[in-house]
Amino acid sequence: MASMNRYHQWLCNSRMWARAVEHDLLPWALDGISLGAETLEIGPGYGATTSVLARRDGVRLSVLEVDETSAQRLRARYGDRVDVLHGDGCAMPLPDGHFDAVVCFTMLHHVPSPQQQDQLFAEAFRVLRPGGLFAGCDGRAGLGFRLIHLRDTYVPVPPETLPPRLTTAGFHTPQITLRKDYFRFRTTRP
Repeated sequence: MASMNRYHQWLCNSRMWARAVEHDLLPWALDGISLGAETLEIGPGYGATTSVLARRDGVRLSVLEVDETSAQRLRARYGDRVDVLHGDGCAMPLPDGHFDAVVCFTMLHHVPSPQQQDQLFAEAFRVLRPGGLFAGCDGRAGLGFRLIHLRDTYVPVPPETLPPRLTTAGFHTPQITLRKDYFRFRTTRP
């Protein structure tokens, strides 16, 4: 897992964060979109987002987690309900064109460089079927967001840079929506 300070680890594993994800963040991030039968979540971490996604009807969920210990915890927690894979989102051990949707939530800022973030976008494109959806959300840079990430891997994505970066990866008509502390994105593979 990307480097995370103890407060950040506690926060991401807290019931408070799980409730915020379930009742606010994911409903907003996924508003108006359908995930499709085969969905991949990149970077589930402690699994707050996975918990919500795993309850969606008609979705076979796979998750890709870079930290082996977190992947083991997720396997123990979800068993056969979720296909938990250990691997790097920048070099996914997955076949081309397999998924209807790829999602990632509040994890892009933990990818260690903009170049690696761009590689993750290219990999998301590669594993999507034509017409597949790439969607998610992340935090917006600011003092509060920075303080939570002291001594963390912290490379925020400026939302205004995301459309050209996603287009370079091959995606079609990226859409970005801003709110106070977060942005969401959605785009498709032609």
